[in-house]
Amino acid sequence: MEHVEVGGARIPKLGLGTWQNTGPGCAETVRTALDLGYRHIDTAQAYDNESKVGEGLAAADVDREDVFLTTKVWRSNLRREDVLRSARESLDRLDVEYVDLLLVHWPHPRVPIEETVGAMTDLQSEGLVTHIGVSNFTRSQLREAIRVSEGPIVADQVLYHPLKDQSDLRAFCVENDVALTAYSPLAHGAVIDDERLAEIGDRYGKTAAQVALRWLVQQEHVVAIPKATGRDHLEENLDVFDFSLTDAEMQRIHDRNPGLERRLRNLVPSIMRRVPI
Repeated sequence: MEHVEVGGARIPKLGLGTWQNTGPGCAETVRTALDLGYRHIDTAQAYDNESKVGEGLAAADVDREDVFLTTKVWRSNLRREDVLRSARESLDRLDVEYVDLLLVHWPHPRVPIEETVGAMTDLQSEGLVTHIGVSNFTRSQLREAIRVSEGPIVADQVLYHPLKDQSDLRAFCVENDVALTAYSPLAHGAVIDDERLAEIGDRYGKTAAQVALRWLVQQEHVVAIPKATGRDHLEENLDVFDFSLTDAEMQRIHDRNPGLERRLRNLVPSIMRRVPI
């Protein structure tokens, strides 16, 4: 497994996303993923699955300290006291003594990021959180979070896949020693049947999805957290570290035209940032 090393954190370049994975199946997915070799698990308060993620972590034959565990504070909990309370509740649901990374899930237009980050820093001081970061932050919002934080902001988790350009944000992350974590890295399945990715994959004996993931993790400071539930897909997603794309192939994927429907879907995070809930 390759890693991104930023701000004192060592983050596995490929992890398991658990959005929309709830119930007993979630625990089984997490356990299976860890048994297969995953060492990075991503969840959130809003996913309503922290307890099941914790069950899967406890059931796996893996030491807790070997797993990079991330959760996120929902936007209704970004005031200082709410951060402190809800983070402790997350730890209780996960049944762990600490999380490796705590993220602000979405920015809130009416809650100063300084207040939220300050509370997260206090949780670090208590040993309940090892690293802090943000999610769905634009470059300017990330810059402000870095400015007001006493310690490193080690990650910004955003929508990123071959049909969504994040070049400017990634360049800023590299410059400021921040990991860019790509959620929905397979574009909700849209890349699976992509002819360009499939053609490239044929040269390496890989699927279009594997090429999409390789394109992401081959970039400096980029981490990918694809969602999968079945063992076959978990194995497929993990199997992207035994080949490398050429510079020309990397550029060809970057130049992919997403089309109007995909461009509209890519606007969802921009809309969500403006919803003050």
